[in-house]
Amino acid sequence: MPRYAQLVMGPAGSGKSTYCSTMVQHSETLNRSVQVVNLDPAAEHFDYPVMADIRELIQVDDVMEDESLRFGPNGGLVFCMEYFANNFDWLEESLGHVEDDYILFDCPGQIELYTHLPVMKQLVEQLQQWEFRVCGVFLVDSQFMVESFKFISGVMAALSAMVSLEIPQVNIMTKMDLLSPKAKKEIEKYLDPDMYSMMEDGSNTIRSKKFKKLTKAICGLIDDYSIVRFLPFDRTDEEGINIVLQHIDFSIQYGEDLEFKEPKVKKQHNPPTPIKHNWKKINIFI
Repeated sequence: MPRYAQLVMGPAGSGKSTYCSTMVQHSETLNRSVQVVNLDPAAEHFDYPVMADIRELIQVDDVMEDESLRFGPNGGLVFCMEYFANNFDWLEESLGHVEDDYILFDCPGQIELYTHLPVMKQLVEQLQQWEFRVCGVFLVDSQFMVESFKFISGVMAALSAMVSLEIPQVNIMTKMDLLSPKAKKEIEKYLDPDMYSMMEDGSNTIRSKKFKKLTKAICGLIDDYSIVRFLPFDRTDEEGINIVLQHIDFSIQYGEDLEFKEPKVKKQHNPPTPIKHNWKKINIFI
């Protein structure tokens, strides 16, 4: 039997942990068992239980405090993810071998992990070897996407992840519940955008004549091939949450041969005890 996974990605502050928490609560109302794995070694707290926590393997604070490494926050996080990629056996042991698993992987927010570093691609390939059907879920803050040039930037970030990971991907605008009525009406045009019209509407904000031709070419590529579309995500709207979940389930063919089962009993999660590792055994180039 296949296993199922959502790789929850997006920039820092886009609402990844809130998304995971909302999906866990929503799945409980549907009598579905959904687990969460935290893959952010810099995470401080979250309001849902996890079945595995990368901080039990390595933490950013430990790396930054190591005098022989002297990494900053970003370099430390990249080092942690590279270390994680060399220790997938820890993840395999944490996940176990239960059939029909449905797991949300709460990933870090550093965009370079999804653009030019191989870590997340290696994770996808490893999960697929473990018979997981993986769907990427790329989140973008809707409050950020209310202007044309910002929307194009968000689309390019989502597209970078799609090209890099080569898996089905559902793109989501989060925090819709925080928008004013006027902003909600304004953002509707970005959910199924006409990129050419957007170029005309944003001609005043896109002032650089030097890059206007490039921007137009990018917009044409996105519009002509319908590469990137977004779904709205309002955590107070159960129907909207269900629509998002249905899109994701369809992309990984979830539910074709499954029977309903009781949710798993979730153990209370205690903060992990820092574990010291010999970082010097691994050579990382940043």
